Amino acid sequence: MLYLILFNYTAPLETLDRVLPAHRAHLDAHYASGHFLMSGPFFPREGGGILARAESREEIDAIVERDPFVIENLVQARVIAWGPNRRSADTPQAWLPDAVVAAST
Repeated sequence: MLYLILFNYTAPLETLDRVLPAHRAHLDAHYASGHFLMSGPFFPREGGGILARAESREEIDAIVERDPFVIENLVQARVIAWGPNRRSADTPQAWLPDAVVAAST
């Protein structure tokens, strides 16, 4: 299952920037584990998002709870389970094995 992890910043950017190296280390650990597929800030810089995959919502919730931004109460986190059923031909099938390739126009 895929999950959208949405962070809404609740602290000043200066505070977030001090914790950013630890947050990025957390991201790197979960890219290495195969949980995270992509991530990045929103523009304007009011939050950020992560596209993740896991076997269960509980697994993702545990990962989010260990994020330094969450531990330090710098963000509001929202996790949305997502079941895409269509994909473009250039999206890796391994990411969405049950999704059909959308017809190009």
